[in-house]
Amino acid sequence: MRCPFCRNEDTKVIDSRVADEGQAIRRRRACQECGRRFSTVESAVLSVVKRNGVTEPFSREKVMRGVRRACQGRHVDEDSLALLAQKVEEAIRASGSAEIPSNEVGLAILGPLRDLDEVAYLRFASVYRSFDSVEDFQREIDDLRGVSGATAPAEAGSERA
Repeated sequence: MRCPFCRNEDTKVIDSRVADEGQAIRRRRACQECGRRFSTVESAVLSVVKRNGVTEPFSREKVMRGVRRACQGRHVDEDSLALLAQKVEEAIRASGSAEIPSNEVGLAILGPLRDLDEVAYLRFASVYRSFDSVEDFQREIDDLRGVSGATAPAEAGSERA
């Protein structure tokens, strides 16, 4: 690490501590040349690869912005959005990959959003999954209610018995 004061490349780590809820490490350093001390923060970069191939850093704020639009008019507070964004980031980091496709970010949003607010989930899913018809919405609503094509005949059969 280069000293910000004298630009010398020979610095020594004096102390290291976990920061930002375990997502970063704060290091206290001393320059071997001028003796001045300074701090650095190190974090693993998580990149999102968009559909067009462009790579950008993962942003909790961007996740919150997208979900906030889906929650418009719903009773969802900022703390809930921040917690959802944190869950999404944790899920993505748990994959162990430094680069993740944007569609996987969307998939990571769907689960926590479904738990947070079902109407907001339907709004987000309709855009994310490009719903084209009322049938697409109906399938998703049936799934939310726990009705699926595999269980419907069994339920119908049990009603006849």
